[in-house]
Amino acid sequence: MMSEKNLDLRYFTGFLPLTLLCLFLLYAPLIVVMVYSFNDSNSITRWDTVSLRWYYDVFYGLEAPKFKAAAINSISIAIMAATSATIIATLAATAMLRAGRFKGKSFSFALINLPLMVPEIVTAVATLIFFSAIGFTTGYLTILIAHIVFCIPFAYLPIAARMEGIEGVYEQVAQDLYATRLQAFRLILMPLMAPGILSGFLLAFIISLDDFIITNFVKGAGIETLPTAIFGAVKQGIKPNIMAISTLLLVVSVGFVALSYFVGQMGEKANPTTKPKGD
Repeated sequence: MMSEKNLDLRYFTGFLPLTLLCLFLLYAPLIVVMVYSFNDSNSITRWDTVSLRWYYDVFYGLEAPKFKAAAINSISIAIMAATSATIIATLAATAMLRAGRFKGKSFSFALINLPLMVPEIVTAVATLIFFSAIGFTTGYLTILIAHIVFCIPFAYLPIAARMEGIEGVYEQVAQDLYATRLQAFRLILMPLMAPGILSGFLLAFIISLDDFIITNFVKGAGIETLPTAIFGAVKQGIKPNIMAISTLLLVVSVGFVALSYFVGQMGEKANPTTKPKGD
C-alpha cells in the first residue's frame, strides 16, 4: 500500500516551483501596483520617494469629484443589490432545503447556480439585449437590476451551506412546543442562519462593488461606477492616482472577502448544529 506521503501533492516533483510560479503570476502585478501607489514621482515606472501624494490626489485632486460620484454610485448599488440578493437567496435556500422533494428541484438548483458557470461577458450581452428588447433605458436602475440577478448565486452559496448544517430537528421541536412554522423559522432557524446570511451579504456586496463587465454594458451614458471610472481614466493614460485608487479598492475587496470567510467560520463554531449521531 502506498504511503500517505507518496499521495501528498506537496511531495510531487516540481509541485513547489509550479506553486510559487502561479502565486507570483497572480500576486506580483498587485504588489507592484500597491508599491507604486506610494511613489512620489509623476512617472509610473520611475521610483522617487515614499509619499501619500496620490492618495491625497484621489480625495482632493482635480479628478476627485468624478471618483467620488462613481464611488457613491458603486456603494449605493452594492448595498441595495447585496440586500435584495441576500433576501432572495435566503428564500431560495429555504425552499430548496426545507420544502422537501418537489418536481423541478434539480432544475431550480441548476437555474440558481447558472450565472456562476456562464461567462460574464455572455451575461452582460444577454442582459443588454434584454433591456433593449423591452425598451428599458440603460442607467442606474439597469445596473441595479443586473447586479441583483448576478449576485443571487454568490449570496446563495454560503446561506445554503449554512442551512445544510442545521438539522431540521430544531424547527420540529419548536413546532412541538406549539410554534407556527413562521415562528419556528423566524425565532429558531433565522438566528442559526445569521452567520451564513451575513457572509452571503458581504460576498454579494463585494461582487457588486467590483463588477466591471456587466456594469460597462448596461450603465448607459452619464453614469459611472468606480470600476468603470477607473477604466475610463486608464484609457487616457495610466496615472499614479489610478494606482492609489486601485489599491484602495483592492484593500476593501480583500477585507470584505476575508470578513465573509471568518463570519462563516465563526458561525459554524458558535452554534451547535451538527447532526446528532445515531445509537
